[in-house]
Amino acid sequence: MNKQTLPVAIVSHALPDGWLELLENRCEAVIGPPECDHLTERLESHLAEADGLFTLLTIKVDEALLSRAPKLKVISNMAVGFDNIDIEACTARGIPVGNTPGVLTAGTADLTMAILLAAARRLIEAHLDACQGGWKTWSPTGWLGKDLNGATIGIIGSGKIGTAVAERASGFGMQIIFTDPNPKPELAKRLNAQQVDLEELLQLADFVSLHVPLSDQTRHLINEDTLRLMKPTALLINTSRGPIVDQTALIHALKSNLIAGAALDVTDPEPLPVENELFTLKNCLVVPHIGSATWNTRRSMASRACENLLAGLEGRPLPYCVNPEVYQS
Repeated sequence: MNKQTLPVAIVSHALPDGWLELLENRCEAVIGPPECDHLTERLESHLAEADGLFTLLTIKVDEALLSRAPKLKVISNMAVGFDNIDIEACTARGIPVGNTPGVLTAGTADLTMAILLAAARRLIEAHLDACQGGWKTWSPTGWLGKDLNGATIGIIGSGKIGTAVAERASGFGMQIIFTDPNPKPELAKRLNAQQVDLEELLQLADFVSLHVPLSDQTRHLINEDTLRLMKPTALLINTSRGPIVDQTALIHALKSNLIAGAALDVTDPEPLPVENELFTLKNCLVVPHIGSATWNTRRSMASRACENLLAGLEGRPLPYCVNPEVYQS
C-alpha cells in the first residue's frame, strides 16, 4: 500500500521500541511525546485529517475534540477504563471505542496485594525510620502491623480484577466477602466467599478493596457516611479510580482515626499535587497509578490497543469494543 493512501492515526504518546510494531506499514502514525496530559500542538494540527486516535487515560476525548476530527473512524484507549472518553458523543457520531480488558487483571491484582501488605505491615514507615536513624534496637512493640491470616477482606466489585484479588487473598488465609449488583452464588462457592450488601461489607471487613468502574453511581461511593461504617481498625485499598473515593472525607477519616489507614494507587486528581495533605499522613500510602506497570502487562495493553485501532481503520469490528451499539445501526 502506498504511504499516501495509508490512513492517518494519531498516537497520543510515544511508547518503547516495538510496542507499536503492529501499526507499521498499515497506517501513518503521528506520535506524540512520552509524557503529556493533552494532545500537543503538533498532534492537534493533524486532527482534521485523522482517521484514528490511539489514546491513554490522560487524554480527554470530549465533544470539543471530536468536532475537530470530522474523519475519525475509531478511538482506541490503552486502558481497561474509558472514563476519559465521552462514549455517548462517540456513539452518536458512529465512532467505535476500544479498550484493553483482561491483560492487566493479574498485574493490578498483584499491585493491590502489594500495597495492602505494605500498608498492613507499615513497610514505608519502617523503611523511612530505618533510613533516618529511627531504628535504635529490636523492640517488641516496634512497627506493629496487621495480620492477613484470618482477617476479612471486603471486595467491592467482583469483576475480573476483584476476583483475582480474592484468589490471592485466599492464599494468605483471608476470609473473603464481596459485593456485586448481581447474585453470584457460583463465584461465592468457588472462592469460599460470602456475598453481602455494601453496608454489611463495610461493617465486617478488616480490609476494604475497591474494584468498580467509575460511573455516576460509583462516584464518591466511599464518602463520609460509608467511611463511618468501617471499623476503626480497617484499611481502605483503592486500585480502581480515584473519584470513587471522596478524598476530603478520606483525609478527615484518616486524621480523626475513623479508619486505621489507606493505600491508594489512584487519586483525584492525577497526578496528585505534592502539597496534597494525603502525602503528609503516616497512615496513607500513595503510589502513582502503577497497577498495570509491568513490562509484560503494558506491552500487552499496547498490542491490544493496536489491534482495536487497526480494526477500526480497516472497517472491521473492534475485538474489544465498549460501545458495540455503533454496529447496530
